[in-house]
Order: sequence, then C-alpha cells, then structure tokens
Amino acid sequence: MKRRALLFAGLCAGAAASALALRPRQRASLELMPVHLEQQVPQAFSGWTIDPAVVPVLPDPSLRATLERTYSQVLARTYVDREGRRLMLSIAYGEDQATDATAVHRPEFCYSAQGFAVRTLGEDRLALAQHAIKVRRLVARLGPRMEPITYWVTMNDRTILPGVERKLSQIRLGLSGLIPDGMLVRSSTVGLEVPASFRLQDSFLTAMEQAMPAPVGARYFGHA
Repeated sequence: MKRRALLFAGLCAGAAASALALRPRQRASLELMPVHLEQQVPQAFSGWTIDPAVVPVLPDPSLRATLERTYSQVLARTYVDREGRRLMLSIAYGEDQATDATAVHRPEFCYSAQGFAVRTLGEDRLALAQHAIKVRRLVARLGPRMEPITYWVTMNDRTILPGVERKLSQIRLGLSGLIPDGMLVRSSTVGLEVPASFRLQDSFLTAMEQAMPAPVGARYFGHA
C-alpha cells in the first residue's frame, strides 16, 4: 500500500509539472496585428454613418464589472443608412481568450440579463468578398420590440462560434504555448421583419469588411 501511495503521489506530481510546462505563456496579441476598435472600425462607409442617438443593448450594471475585467476594449455604435434604417454594432475585444469567462458578453446571456426572451435560429454563413464565415442567428424579444441578431467570435485571426469549436481552438493554441486573443462581433436591427433584418445586416457587414484594409479586416472577419 505504501509503495502504491508513493507511486500515485509521483504520478500526480508529474502530471502537475507537465500541466505547468504546457501552460501557455506568450500572448498572441503581441505577435499579431494590434486591435484598436475605435480607430479600425470605420465610422462611415457605403452610405452608412454613425447615429449617436441610439446605443446598442449592453449588459446590466451587475455584469459590467465582469465585462470590464474580461475585455480590454468594447465598441458600441449605431449606424444609419441613407434610407433611415438603423443597425446596432457591438464589438468586445479581449487579449486573453484562454478561458470561458468571455461568455458573459454572448448575446444569449447579455440579452437575457436585460429581460429579453432569446430564440436561437441556428448557424448560417455570411458571404464576404473573398470568403464566407460561420455566424449564429438569434431573435430577441421584449414586449413589442423584436431584435434579430447576427454574431460570431474570433480567436486570433480565425472566426469561430462558441461551443466545441471554440474549446478545441483554445486547447490547440494552448498546446502551442499561445494565449489567444479574440473578440465577439454582434450586429442587430429593430423595426424590420426577420428575413429583411438579416439581409440588411449581411449587407452592412460585408461592406464594413471591404472598407477595412486586408490585414485589419482579418482580425475581425478571419482570413480567406
């Protein structure tokens, strides 16, 4: 029994040492194109301009402290086009995406915390100029307000969705010694039917990607 206990203790110590050795230490944000949300996300493009009168839905005060600890930058803007249609854009960027703490800002949780009923419509594909990315579609309701939502997350310069794909990316990058950075990109509209909302969001997002220089756009929309 004593020998077994010593063997077990040795195995535990070896596992702990291995885990420590495999712990990621290098921040990917120091090696990749720096992210500066306010400067890099264009204020005007393809007929869209910022409307300062409307602010997108943000987490309630009880969650904002966690949001500020988790993310290093948050951007919330409302754009309006020439026809008066409005689109709300929210981007949250964090330099450390090695854990699941960033789930606080996922629309499923963010909107629910505000009292919305959120329905998931599943995954879809957003066709950009040079490639397509996977996105998630939601519809949030609060009384008469209906807000269709499109979002995705990034990890380094790849676009992914929360869940198994994100977890596998965390493990892969962790084993390479990198602490990944990333962001959540969310667009939503109010006052339009669901199909029209998603068409408008897709048009806005593809135009935004084209308005960004390629190295910058890859940080928000991934590589082709």
